[in-house]
Formats: sequence, structure tokens, C-alpha cells
Amino acid sequence: MEKMVLPGVKHVVAVASGKGGVGKSTVAVNLAAALGQEGYRVGILDADIYGPSLGTLMGVADARPEVVDQSLRPVKAHGIACMSMSFMTSAKTPMVWRGPMASGTLQQLLAQTLWDDLDVLIVDMPPGTGDIQLTLAQKVPVSGAVIVTTPQDIALLDAVKGIEMFTQVRIPVLGIIENMSTHICSNCGHEEAIFGSGGGERIARDYGVSLIGQLPLAMAVRTQSDRGTPIVIAEPEGSMALTMRSAARHVMEQIQQADQKAPVINIMDD
Repeated sequence: MEKMVLPGVKHVVAVASGKGGVGKSTVAVNLAAALGQEGYRVGILDADIYGPSLGTLMGVADARPEVVDQSLRPVKAHGIACMSMSFMTSAKTPMVWRGPMASGTLQQLLAQTLWDDLDVLIVDMPPGTGDIQLTLAQKVPVSGAVIVTTPQDIALLDAVKGIEMFTQVRIPVLGIIENMSTHICSNCGHEEAIFGSGGGERIARDYGVSLIGQLPLAMAVRTQSDRGTPIVIAEPEGSMALTMRSAARHVMEQIQQADQKAPVINIMDD
């Protein structure tokens, strides 16, 4: 199946999870911010058609993209090019659509957005392994995926399904990020693994991929997200920022290594 070319985009990275509620969108925007801090030109597409949250997380919930010759210029926030279905609807408008309609909308957002010379486009996927995931895999050349999970057994089971899905569609898993690894008390600073421990490491080992980040459940992440500022930007020297920047470097190293391994075809005249 022929895949669409995204002008102005060098690499596409999907951020996915097997289930909702694991903080995937929060991780996605902070990964985008971390990539920006590492010097890359970054965009982020909110592919969760039914529950878009990018506008709120990036502090541009009321923004509207500029229309240019039947295309859309992405909204800029914190130096990142952003596109989301939330920019086209109100916060109270539900997307009461069947799967094919959502998939068609995703293709339009990808193809009709004027991405401007991006090193990497982060795609914040909806939870699960359904129509949107399959559409992205079939229609777009995806460089790799980052899987987000929590230490809970049920989340790990669904994360495994996500890894298996990307394996089936031949998209490499660049790494696993375990969110809510520990809870940090905002009063005393005590750290406790209230959701269990070791799960992310176990599935990373089982599938031969890297655990590229373990993030705590911390009050500052929630408050900064509500304010529309990713924690990586709000606290650039904090532990979360350092972890996400390390994860960002790992992602780009994996992509660059894959580029170097790609075959080079030389065409010579006889």
C-alpha cells in the first residue's frame, strides 16, 4: 500500500498506549518539548479524534489554525507546531463518528497541515489498537513508536498488545516510558511505588526494547498541565525534564541508526 508523503516532515514518531488513563498525552507533549530542548524542530499531532487534549496541555485551547489555500497552518505553542481536532471544535462538542470518519479526519489533518521543516512529528495516538492506529501505520511512513504504560498489571497487559500491534505492522518500538512509576508526596517528598514496580523493566526485557524513562506521579505535573505548560518547560532543570531529555535523545539515536542502516541504491549508466 502506497503511503502518503508529508512535506516538511523528516520523521514521524507515534506515542501510544494499550489503554487510557496512563498519561500518554502528557508524556507525548513533554517528549515533544524535550526534543525541542535538544535542538530539534518539532511538531505534534493530536490523533485522538474522540478525546483531543493537546490544546489544553499546550495552553492554546482557544486557538484556531490559519487557513492557507485549503490547508491549515499549525498553531505554535512553546516553539512547537501543534495540530488537533480540538482546534476545529468547541470543548463541549463530541465527535459522534464511526471509525472510518475518524480515520478520514486523521488523514486530512496529516495531509492538509503545513508542517514546516520538522525534524520529527510526534503523533499522540488514542488508546487501544483500532482504526486510527491502523490508518497511521498503513498511510504514513512511521519511523517508530514509543509505548507509555504504568506499573499496574492491567496497564502492562495492554502495553504488550500495543507492542505486538506495532510489531505486526513493522513499526519499530523505540522505547517504553513507565509513567506513574512512583508517587511523590507533595508535603514530605516521600516516594512510594503505589502502583507496583518492575513492570516496565519486565516487558522491555521480554520484547528486547529499552525502558527509556520512569516518571513519577507528582502534583507539579498535574498543575503545570492544567496551566498549559509541559513540566519539561516549566521546570527545565528538574528530574522530569532530565528524564524526558534522555528519552528524547534515545529516540533520535534509534531513528538515526535506522537511517544509517537503510540500503542505498546507486543508479549507474552503462
